[in-house]
Amino acid sequence: MRPMHLVPLLAALPVLAACASEPAPQETTLPFFGDGYRFEGDACRRLGESPLTQDYLDHTADLVGCPEDLENLGVFVTDTGAREMARMQGYVILSVPIR
Repeated sequence: MRPMHLVPLLAALPVLAACASEPAPQETTLPFFGDGYRFEGDACRRLGESPLTQDYLDHTADLVGCPEDLENLGVFVTDTGAREMARMQGYVILSVPIR
């Protein structure tokens, strides 16, 4: 390859490098679905799969998010056998065994 042909290639390298280093967009909100967990209208809700929840998903349990300030959170944990997995965005993330 002649040195003259390298000039356009060298000019394109910064553009190609910028494209390669651009991180993929990440989901930043919890993926809630449904209208309450256990009963319609409950403050706790099921969570689906996303980059925020993927490490906590388990085929033997439901992943549930409850507001951190939920008054009866302790009762919910005791009644369902839930285990706390994380706290984020004002919610307690719980793994609730499927019975």
